Amino acid sequence: MTSEKVLGPLTLLRQRWGAALFERVAGSDGPAKRARIHGLPGPRWFSEDRPIRRVHADAAMFVGGLRALLLQSLHPLAMAAVAAHSGYRGDPWGRLQRTSTFLAVTTFGTASDAQDAVATVRRVHQKVRGSIRDGRTYRASDPHLLGWVHVAEVDSFLRCHQQYGAVPLDDDACDAYIDDMARIGTALGVVDPPRDRAELGARLAAYRSELQGTPEARAAARFLLLDPPVPVVARVPYAFLASAAVAELPVWARWPLRLPYLPVAEATAVRLGGHGIVGAIRWAMTAPAQADGPDRS
Repeated sequence: MTSEKVLGPLTLLRQRWGAALFERVAGSDGPAKRARIHGLPGPRWFSEDRPIRRVHADAAMFVGGLRALLLQSLHPLAMAAVAAHSGYRGDPWGRLQRTSTFLAVTTFGTASDAQDAVATVRRVHQKVRGSIRDGRTYRASDPHLLGWVHVAEVDSFLRCHQQYGAVPLDDDACDAYIDDMARIGTALGVVDPPRDRAELGARLAAYRSELQGTPEARAAARFLLLDPPVPVVARVPYAFLASAAVAELPVWARWPLRLPYLPVAEATAVRLGGHGIVGAIRWAMTAPAQADGPDRS
């Protein structure tokens, strides 16, 4: 008996959709990387009960990652570095795969693999430098810029998990997640990263005076939201993700990027659509392994 007859069409659809999504975010060698990350014996930076594992394993990260990119783009120096050196337009999926692999290795992988991943990123950062129109210079290894990228990610991942995660964190776990992320931030070169929600809010507020909607930032927002590198059949689901990400941005971040603020729609239709698409992704990405025949458990 073929595996298709054993599993049934709905399970096969779930597996195939999940495999396609996984390949998009992890690359063609994703299964091999996953096997190493989760299967290699050895100590980890984070134990199985740590909040960072719950947050980073949830499909809400699809919304959180997009929100983080939009928020990060508001710092002119950080955005200039991304525009000039990241290749996000020419190879957007490659950039996504590198980022998702880094998060997976540092969250779930062995301590030695996590340290190697951090060392690789730090070597790349040393080469990324330049200047912007007003003459200011940037270095990707600048602890101040690293701090902005870090707090924008932490705030985005946590906020979107609390809105769209399968099991939101309680108050203590929210602070513990920020503390977990501080370990990764410190390893990357962030100086004194925030360790609870009060510190995270204060650090975000401290960057406000440096943020602005540059032409590069608005171009990145248009690319991410209106012209994404996804197949036509995926445009509608992606639109739900994009709308959910925009709705989780603070109001002060909308106008610089020329993004709308529609509180009634965001609290109803956008949130409903966001829960629907995140739930569908979660369902697909947790598909059971395919059996080879009726006698395999």
